[in-house]
Amino acid sequence: MSQYYKPHRKVDWNYGGPRWRLSRSKIDLFIQCPRCFYIDNKLGTARPPGFPFNLNSAVDKLLKKEFDIHRYAKSTHPLMSKYGVDAIPFEHKNMDTWRENFKGIDCFHAPTGFTVSGAIDDVWVNPKGELHIVDYKATSKDEEVTLDAEWQDGYKRQMEIYQWLFRQNGFTVSDTGYFVYANGKTDAEAFDAKLEFDIKVIPYTGKADWIDKTLLEIKACLDIDAIPQTGEACDYCTYRKAVGEVLQPFIKKDVPNSKVSKVKSKDSEDSHEQSLFS
Repeated sequence: MSQYYKPHRKVDWNYGGPRWRLSRSKIDLFIQCPRCFYIDNKLGTARPPGFPFNLNSAVDKLLKKEFDIHRYAKSTHPLMSKYGVDAIPFEHKNMDTWRENFKGIDCFHAPTGFTVSGAIDDVWVNPKGELHIVDYKATSKDEEVTLDAEWQDGYKRQMEIYQWLFRQNGFTVSDTGYFVYANGKTDAEAFDAKLEFDIKVIPYTGKADWIDKTLLEIKACLDIDAIPQTGEACDYCTYRKAVGEVLQPFIKKDVPNSKVSKVKSKDSEDSHEQSLFS
């Protein structure tokens, strides 16, 4: 983990603070593990971040540029024609804001008092004026890409939250959204300093009827002063529990203040202090 990782955030970003917003990713964190969600948003200590997927980000950025060409030309992208999608990229003055992390499209949810937000990849519009929410994904696998894996349920919830957010903002939104899925090809004879992709457009019918109920559950979770239960298969909680069990023999219960020895790293010019229970 990077030495620059700082798990504790400023209190104004915690629940109840002026900058706190309930993002799409935070909703999914609650579904994965209420305890991690509570520690993050109520107590202000975030999970360690995952490694950045820079190649995925590059694909995402290039797809946006490509669809933007057709957005400004009010034309149909060849992928839409190939997969029988009767639509064009939606042009709107807020498109750049909707795509921006920490901004996105948002709404005020009166029953909870939450400002709910999410940053989208794209929006298409059909001849009837209905919007189709679009999300870009990138992977590299030998088999055909689908949405059938259990871990992809998070992708589906992501789509449904975006559909819900646009409806809350007064837009007419189709239940059908689309995943533009780029699959890196590995069957070329040589790399030749380029990576080629097969791109597939996968339709998905969203169901947003779970969102309001989940927001009420999140509100109840944040308003209690007790640590919630862990998720059924939370790797982070499992790790914390295991570390606690391993360290227990090193903690002297009869010592009011555990002595801390400071060990300087020999592998760096900087002196990093490590706390060891003695």
